[in-house]
Amino acid sequence: MTVIVTDTGFGADDYTGAFVPLDEAANDVSALDVPSDTDPAELAKSLAGVEMIRVDFPSFADGRGFTIARHLRLNGYQGRLRAKGHVISDQYAMARRVGFDEVEISDDLAKRQPEAEWTFRADWKAHDYQARMRG
Repeated sequence: MTVIVTDTGFGADDYTGAFVPLDEAANDVSALDVPSDTDPAELAKSLAGVEMIRVDFPSFADGRGFTIARHLRLNGYQGRLRAKGHVISDQYAMARRVGFDEVEISDDLAKRQPEAEWTFRADWKAHDYQARMRG
């Protein structure tokens, strides 16, 4: 099972649609599973009608998913954006800053990094490096 992390804490997955791997996507897909090695420029070309994108994080040390999210938002994607996989609580603020709406983690990770560690970072706008420098 998995846990969905948002600014309010842990929750169950409320998305009921089916995720389609990017390499199998057709024109009428509403939810995409995107691997971390996807070229954000190529992905931006095929988002018509997509309401949810789930970007894979194969390792907490692999930051390519952050780049994908940022490019999607800069290119106007307004749908739901989810990070999935090995995102750790220390990375939650960064995930939110680049445009992710939520993070999907395993039950095992949720046990190792309890809800309080994630909600501690939920005020991600207030603890932004650039905001502190400008303030």
